[in-house]
Amino acid sequence: MDVDVILRNAPFLFGGLEITFELAFIAVGGGLLLGIALGSARVSGRFWIYYPATAYVHFFRGIPLILVIFWLYFLVPVLVGRTMNEFAAAALSFVVYEAAYFAEIVRAGIQSVPEGQRMAATATGLSPAQVMHYVVLPQALRNMIPALVTQSVVIFQDTSLAYVIGLREFLRRVNLVDAREARSLELYLFAGLVYFSLCSLGTFSSRRLERRFARQAFSGGGSV
Repeated sequence: MDVDVILRNAPFLFGGLEITFELAFIAVGGGLLLGIALGSARVSGRFWIYYPATAYVHFFRGIPLILVIFWLYFLVPVLVGRTMNEFAAAALSFVVYEAAYFAEIVRAGIQSVPEGQRMAATATGLSPAQVMHYVVLPQALRNMIPALVTQSVVIFQDTSLAYVIGLREFLRRVNLVDAREARSLELYLFAGLVYFSLCSLGTFSSRRLERRFARQAFSGGGSV
């Protein structure tokens, strides 16, 4: 095995890994913010809030991510009359797509907060929006952390799909180096080890958080 091929191309390869992390960070941050809004709408009693949010979630959960990437990269420039670079198209695709998955995590987290706490907060004179903001969401977000970490790991893996529009993220750069060096075994084994190591770290963190919150709930430390 020619390990030198990795060392020779390390700056180029790890430059792609930096792009991968940037894309994943934007996808998680933007997707979570939009997902919180959608998840809150999914538990709303107002039909004009509930149904559009529900339609959004079901639509994006029912189509492949790669299709959304194609739509935004090729269709949006036609509609707005301006081209979109690969990174912007990929980042926007991930945000709008992953928001649907984050929304379901948020919805489940909100519904995990006991109804009695909402009723007690309402009895103190808080408005429904204040109850959601000050009482429900803080508890729900803590309950959601393990699932959010797991979804973030999935997003990190899915960033490799951005290669379809030419974004030179980590896996795309591995492919480019392989086309020049013809050392598929070494390069793709290295790529697999990088993804496995980083995703295993995220999975380990998620499991530790699950056990920690489970112990707190059992001991009563998670009560408010």
